[in-house]
Amino acid sequence: MAGVISPALADALAGWLDHQRALANVSENTLKAYQTDVLGFLSFMTLHKGEPQGLAPMAQITVSDMRSWMAHERGRGLGARSLARSLSAVKNFYKWLADREEFEPTAVLSTRSPKFQKKLPRPLAQDAAAAMIETVELQTQEPWIAARDQAVITLLYGCGLRISEALSLTGGDTPLPATLRITGKGNKTRIVPVIDAARQAVDRYLHLCPYDLPPESPLFRSVRGGALNPRAIQKVMEQTRLQLGLPASATPHAMRHSFATHLLNAGGDLRAIQELLGHASLSTTQAYTAVDTAHLMDVYDKAHPRA
Repeated sequence: MAGVISPALADALAGWLDHQRALANVSENTLKAYQTDVLGFLSFMTLHKGEPQGLAPMAQITVSDMRSWMAHERGRGLGARSLARSLSAVKNFYKWLADREEFEPTAVLSTRSPKFQKKLPRPLAQDAAAAMIETVELQTQEPWIAARDQAVITLLYGCGLRISEALSLTGGDTPLPATLRITGKGNKTRIVPVIDAARQAVDRYLHLCPYDLPPESPLFRSVRGGALNPRAIQKVMEQTRLQLGLPASATPHAMRHSFATHLLNAGGDLRAIQELLGHASLSTTQAYTAVDTAHLMDVYDKAHPRA
């Protein structure tokens, strides 16, 4: 689709992406999603107008044009959640372009996002999370791979790490200290306590791993010695959940959800859990915690006593 839009628009898109990379601390995966979303929008507008769209015509986009684009996206099967994400990227780009080219962006910025029901995470019960950790090592006959898989999943549940964060650990992070400095989404860093079970699981993996693990190299290795792909952990969890009869929602990210939920159920402070997870917003942490309303309100009452 890159050839559909004008060179000036292509340059503007590249400039906006560079701006996001430099100033907004956006991850490369997010940048790729932004690029796909905005490029799709610009390509549609070119075809919709029936002529190449340079910078000047972008200022002429109407509410009707926006409705046509959204109808086109829904018509090709894009869900409300995905369309809302695309619209957010388009608005971000359009505002940046309008500021740079000095035109009025109201028609685009006023476009309403489609409504959708937020998908709440589904954590595992405590016994199911424990069974997952204990059973995952049975999916292979190779001891070091079994220890590796168990160590990764223990980090997800025991420290609340994202799978990308666990797999970004290096040989220099071992032996695991009492706390880890984790760089998460948006290049935000946080301090995460390391529980004994996670430290012991990683120590066992270190003892059995057949590869050298120098300080700058990935800690978790694939069968052939390269960096471990997240798909390998997703796959072994799929096998384990089938063996245990757990639902399809028992994914690597569900272990992180479970970490938050079980901490809160045990009386953990919501704000502290927010810090451990690295969430910018407390509302995001609430979505990660499947607790009953009464318990949640009790936590609020303790954190914010009434005057």
